[in-house]
Amino acid sequence: QVQLVESGGGLVQPGGSLRLSCSVSGSTFKIYAMGWYRQAPGKQRELVAIISSRYTTQYADSVKGRFTISRDNILSTVSLQMNELKPEDTAVYYCTQLGGSMSSPPHYWGQGTQVTVSS
Repeated sequence: QVQLVESGGGLVQPGGSLRLSCSVSGSTFKIYAMGWYRQAPGKQRELVAIISSRYTTQYADSVKGRFTISRDNILSTVSLQMNELKPEDTAVYYCTQLGGSMSSPPHYWGQGTQVTVSS
């Protein structure tokens, strides 16, 4: 069974940085696109970033230039480096495994990790 486990969330000051990591097991990791979604309380879940099996990346306009998604196909991990964090970045962040392309819907979800940006 495919399992995704996020780590690295926490409390950070506005303007600070945080790095999230997702460990994937039970999957042929390297052939799938991976992504990060987030959901703030009372709001819809939104796509943050995607990285394809070819290492192509896409970002939401709200995070472009501040966040960087990466993957390690040896360790079967995907990370999200978040810089210049803003209070509106506060959300639960979810790691996802998509299908074989970046346009495929998420097939698996992690449990989520809380990111709180506050002074």
